[in-house]
Amino acid sequence: MLDRITSMQVFVKVVATGSFTAAGRVLGLSQTMVTKHITALEDRMGVTLFHRSTRKLSLTEAGRLFLDGSQKILTDLEDIEQTVTEQRREPRGRLRLNAPVSFAIRYVAPLLPEFSRRHPLVTVELGLNDRAVDLIEEGWDLTLRIRTMAPSTLRTRKLATIRCVVCASPAYLERMGTPTRIEELSAHQCLGYTLGEPGGPTRWNFGPKGQVSVPVNGPLCANNGDALREAAIAGQGLIYLPVFVVSKELQNGQLRTVTLDAPLVEAPPLHAVYAPGQTTPLKVRAMIDYLVECYGQTPPWENALPCG
Repeated sequence: MLDRITSMQVFVKVVATGSFTAAGRVLGLSQTMVTKHITALEDRMGVTLFHRSTRKLSLTEAGRLFLDGSQKILTDLEDIEQTVTEQRREPRGRLRLNAPVSFAIRYVAPLLPEFSRRHPLVTVELGLNDRAVDLIEEGWDLTLRIRTMAPSTLRTRKLATIRCVVCASPAYLERMGTPTRIEELSAHQCLGYTLGEPGGPTRWNFGPKGQVSVPVNGPLCANNGDALREAAIAGQGLIYLPVFVVSKELQNGQLRTVTLDAPLVEAPPLHAVYAPGQTTPLKVRAMIDYLVECYGQTPPWENALPCG
């Protein structure tokens, strides 16, 4: 079966040159091959495209309709090929980026104006979501995830380490006392993160691998770190969250770290996750490289904070 696009190109060139012979000469094809392409099109559609005579060719009504459609398809194809080729030279197009809510608000969104200045042909669509997203099914070009990455066909790049911290407002600690041992947490108001694993909002894990688990309870649990942070600032209880959620409040004194007698759990690193393929789109590579540059060896959320 002859290639349909090539047959369209042959057909358009026959119309433009006025003969099978001339079209073949321009395209580097024999008159016989040109005839085969036209015949294949006519057989496939069950129509006659040309009125043939010894002097000239003229289009039938079906031929005129097919010419209009063919020209549009071939023009669109050239535009698509040009766009794809240009993307290999310079980042461009829409970049759909998904990231956790609290992290994205503080440490992704503020970086985007400079990214746009550097790459003006890229439009960023930022999606904020704490749940695990299906990158392929939902059509994201790139996702940022704070988790241990299981083996998969997806490609990943580590962007930064994440550290957790236990903290509360000075007012809460003055009112309820500052715990120094993990066993004391059961007597405190502990605000739980419902998406935390394992244990959810009712158990806090300690030790590098979370091997020590203690029961906790409190007046509030939520699926978003920002909500828990604001409750802690208001004096509602202790929180156990990644540093990036509370870094500014720790720096300005709205929250104070609590040092306990067990090491905090090692949080999973921040990864960039993107689709497999021989060639990663330039817009995706540009964003990943930019984030690596911005986060650096010491992420901005760690600046001026105590080592926990």
